[in-house]
Amino acid sequence: MPFPYKKVLVVGATSGIGEALAAKLVDNGHNVVIVGRRKEKLDAFVSKHGSDKAEAAVFDITKLDQIPQFATDIIQKHPDLDCVLLNSGIQRGFDFSKPETINLDTISEEFNTNYISFIHLTVAFLPHLQKQQKETSLIYTTSGLALVPMLRCANYCASKAALHHFVLVLREQMKTGPGDVQVIEIFPPAVQTELHDAKHQPDIKNGAKIGMPLEQFVEETWAGLDKGEDQIPIGMSKTAFEGFELNRQKAFHQAIEHMAEMMKKFSQ
Repeated sequence: MPFPYKKVLVVGATSGIGEALAAKLVDNGHNVVIVGRRKEKLDAFVSKHGSDKAEAAVFDITKLDQIPQFATDIIQKHPDLDCVLLNSGIQRGFDFSKPETINLDTISEEFNTNYISFIHLTVAFLPHLQKQQKETSLIYTTSGLALVPMLRCANYCASKAALHHFVLVLREQMKTGPGDVQVIEIFPPAVQTELHDAKHQPDIKNGAKIGMPLEQFVEETWAGLDKGEDQIPIGMSKTAFEGFELNRQKAFHQAIEHMAEMMKKFSQ
């Protein structure tokens, strides 16, 4: 089934995966509203792709108290919005064997950006999506590191694992809730973006060259989206996903059934 959504809000679209996916959406005939903190980057995207296909909104998703108004403004301006893609993310390296080097403010910033803000955004946009008389969707960019952590970035891995578990539960809850909201998860491997650049992770040299080329990642991701897949592991993420995650999710669904039976028993 071709990607059915007509207008997509792409949060975290000033560079890397978010910008590239937004461009891919436009190239395939979809309209986008791109969101990020860097106005000059957003303006450049609109200028390149055309204001009839793309619109920009400058917003910092870590300002949690402003998210409800942000969502209200977007929905009022774009009542035809039928898909929200949450892609923002930052990654920092920490060595907890040297606790004196740990900046707890940076820990909080990373977790807020990668996880807490996504919860706030989900709550803010879900009512609009649920009211539509057609299929809508929430798309989340997590990570292969949500499944198998990496030694140098424990907090990043934890934030992505938290988001992955949230997405699993949300998908099941949406099956019984109002509306027809599809919940889609993308699991990138390491991808060649500024996520690993020296500005953010100075201990890594030539970080932008780490991982899968961005163009290849986008092509493979789009293929999954266009097929209507709700879980899209890419590259090395497939190893963990196919190796054990699918079996773990079987246990998750078995636990749901067991809990339903138990609640039925104790509610009689």
